[in-house]
Amino acid sequence: MEDVLIERIRALIPDKDVVQKRMFGGTCFMVNGNMLVCASKRNLMARVGKDQEPEALTKPFASQCRPTGRPMPGFIRIEPEGYESDEELGSWVEMARTYVCALPPKQPKIKKAKAERTA
Repeated sequence: MEDVLIERIRALIPDKDVVQKRMFGGTCFMVNGNMLVCASKRNLMARVGKDQEPEALTKPFASQCRPTGRPMPGFIRIEPEGYESDEELGSWVEMARTYVCALPPKQPKIKKAKAERTA
């Protein structure tokens, strides 16, 4: 099920600057280092931003994302019934793109070298 959803999302966002990355127990689609959507076995998570969140929550099968019990402002969790059709999925991806593509690119994190141990 997750693989099918990943393929459906990939077809909607064929951009060269979109990267897939394993996060949040699923596969996230990143644009310029910022998460766009995340496909998992259970549902879809979309980053719509705080301004679009109230509108997003009016859609069927959408709820505030609370992975640890605390809300993640600007992130929406969508049950599978809310993205059954390509039109519904496309609507969520487009809402997320509107927000995420306006964000500045994230700078890659530089890994710190481990300090050498002395005997």
